[in-house]
Amino acid sequence: MDFLPPDLTAYAEAHTSPESDLLARLNRNTRAQVIAPRMLSGQLQGRFLSMISWMIRPRRVLEIGTYTGYSALCLAEGLTDDGQLITLEQNEELEDFARAYWRQSPLGHRIELRIGNAVDLIPAIDETFDLVFIDADKRNLSIYFELVFNKIRPGGFLLADNVLWSGKVIEPVKPADEDTRAVVAFNQKIQDDPRVDNVLLPIRDGIMLARKR
Repeated sequence: MDFLPPDLTAYAEAHTSPESDLLARLNRNTRAQVIAPRMLSGQLQGRFLSMISWMIRPRRVLEIGTYTGYSALCLAEGLTDDGQLITLEQNEELEDFARAYWRQSPLGHRIELRIGNAVDLIPAIDETFDLVFIDADKRNLSIYFELVFNKIRPGGFLLADNVLWSGKVIEPVKPADEDTRAVVAFNQKIQDDPRVDNVLLPIRDGIMLARKR
């Protein structure tokens, strides 16, 4: 997942605004107590998500894939005064963990968690979003994109995480595993879609940033 040499990664982090104390505790305790802590956004990506949110000042944000709630807190930072973030998570066992940290944040009341399969939940959401962040299972990336696209306002933005997939997207032979094939197909789908302008950012494990025309 880390493509830069460790000393350059450390330099980038040292020249990026630090996490809040709350986010640092959430970061640390996720790594100590929860399975697959690499799924956590962390300081560098978290500050990027916060910066994007502050730039857009969204009124409505949709997040697909909550994990322990770190990225939701980061994205909530730039919400308008009447803004709300809806986050979808399939693993109900993570709910109490995430909520425990949201309750400690002044932004916690802006976050609405919905538990279930995103493929089932998204069609029932009657909102128009300024920003969507997809950070869930990779096999359904393209499905999530199509499900949310008509719910994004013209000029709105979509972010998708892990689009470099630990470098597997440039394997010299056709990827053998389904997840990698799904990420490669998603990246090409976005590149070929005339409805969006896009840039693939080599931040951490890769973030696709797309703007709906």
